[in-house]
Amino acid sequence: MAVYTEVSDEALVEFVATYDIGEVVAFKGIAEGVENSNFFLAAGDERYILTLYEKRVARNDLPFFVGLVEHLAERGLRCPMPVHDRAGVVIKELGGRPAAIFTFLDGMSVKRPSVRHCQLVGETLGRLHLAGNGFQLTRRNDLGPDGWAPLFSRFSDQADDISSGLGTLISSELEHLSRHWPDNLPCGVIHADLFPDNIFFHRKEVSGVIDFYFACNDAFGYDLAVCLNAWCFETDYSFNITKGQALFRGYQSVRALTPAERAAMPVLARGAALRFLLTRSYDWLNTAPDALVKPKDPIEYARRLRFHQSIDNPAGFGIEQGA
Repeated sequence: MAVYTEVSDEALVEFVATYDIGEVVAFKGIAEGVENSNFFLAAGDERYILTLYEKRVARNDLPFFVGLVEHLAERGLRCPMPVHDRAGVVIKELGGRPAAIFTFLDGMSVKRPSVRHCQLVGETLGRLHLAGNGFQLTRRNDLGPDGWAPLFSRFSDQADDISSGLGTLISSELEHLSRHWPDNLPCGVIHADLFPDNIFFHRKEVSGVIDFYFACNDAFGYDLAVCLNAWCFETDYSFNITKGQALFRGYQSVRALTPAERAAMPVLARGAALRFLLTRSYDWLNTAPDALVKPKDPIEYARRLRFHQSIDNPAGFGIEQGA
């Protein structure tokens, strides 16, 4: 369960009393999530999410995350809105952790995305990229290409403990991407983690986007490649090109890809797969056996990476150069 910091009844009541949202009606921990402690909060006649930011989220990054969701929501993207207390403050402290209250979004995440889901995700990502225009704060992508080799160095001698040959796979891929990573692609605010558990659907439509705690400034095409990896592979690890076509079709109905972005997609897909292979491998080796949240299997992304290594043309993902 993703509750790392417990909150006493007394502390909660005192905390909520600083807001104009009414008295606490219900309060319980939420199992989803891996970075922070999240709680369902009912106060007055409304529902909210209370988030306590744990050690993996840098306190200095919180103004970026909170400001970004306000900026996006003001421009029509459905995402949780931060709630201000009576003094206008959003980021406060509870249980010895930075804390904030957000509005509640109706809807559910999907476990097995359909083609329709993939198209809607593409549309939503395109709207997110356009809505981020004009946001004044910036944040570098700590898990972008510059961070991959340093992260690998922290567990390279243990990589083959996960799977034989994994160290060689990662080393060779790092070398390839260092030579072929594209420059000068269109950039802006990206989500960088738009997995199926971070987007809600209600009545067959997108009802909201959550979990912006990897959001940063980077290439739009890279963000789309993250979604390609997260949404378009089946449970047997095979790539579903129909879902890929739907994802790109949905995205381009909102924001057209440039020729350079289309051409770069095979490399971007490899980079996105490597990013999650690296972070999952590190967590696999460094998470305590009795941890509340179990690490995700890194081999899923080794398989995706090997598939991407066989693709040298964007058509292999369902996108044509002139589309």
